[in-house]
Amino acid sequence: MQCAIVPVTPYQQNCSILVCEETRRAALVDPGGDVPRLRDALKQLDVTLEKVFLTHAHLDHCAAADLVRKEFGVPIEGPHIEDKFWLDQLGEATRRMGFPPADPFEPDRWLKDGDTVSFGAQTLEVIHCPGHTPGHVVFFHRGERLALVGDVLFQGSIGRTDFPRGDYDTLIHSIRDKLWPLGDDVTFVPGHGPTSTFGDERKNNPFVADMRFG
Repeated sequence: MQCAIVPVTPYQQNCSILVCEETRRAALVDPGGDVPRLRDALKQLDVTLEKVFLTHAHLDHCAAADLVRKEFGVPIEGPHIEDKFWLDQLGEATRRMGFPPADPFEPDRWLKDGDTVSFGAQTLEVIHCPGHTPGHVVFFHRGERLALVGDVLFQGSIGRTDFPRGDYDTLIHSIRDKLWPLGDDVTFVPGHGPTSTFGDERKNNPFVADMRFG
């Protein structure tokens, strides 16, 4: 599986294009905006879009998802239903933040912990990781040792918890109890900024490093 990262929106959110190299089918993870840029990237990769996956429902991760669904005729899967309240206020949020207008929508499939999602010949595990938002999920490809973590974890930092229904202790629990057991060798794509590995963050991330917790 190949992963291409396309920064979108004024927030430079990492929209990932996952490509099944066997079938040339693709999935978009967190298309928050800039649909023409994403369309061009899909053409350059010479792939057929099959699905949209959402880690959570903040506007910079999902505001263009329904446009992509309608243009390409593909389903949206995720996030967890606990993020429905964010999707319900998407129109207000885009107006308030100066984003292109986007109407509230529902995914074709809500996800929960232990689910899987698939496209082409690829399957990813779904891990519910609340804290940044209550319905945040992470997508994990066990064979490729790759995780798409949205805004749960960043290189050297963690997601904000000051939004409605965010919770700092819950986020720390999600990272340390749900992500670290996947393995230090796992590379992760965050919602913003550079990729890293769980091992590097366990050593160096001031919020969740092992030394902080004894």
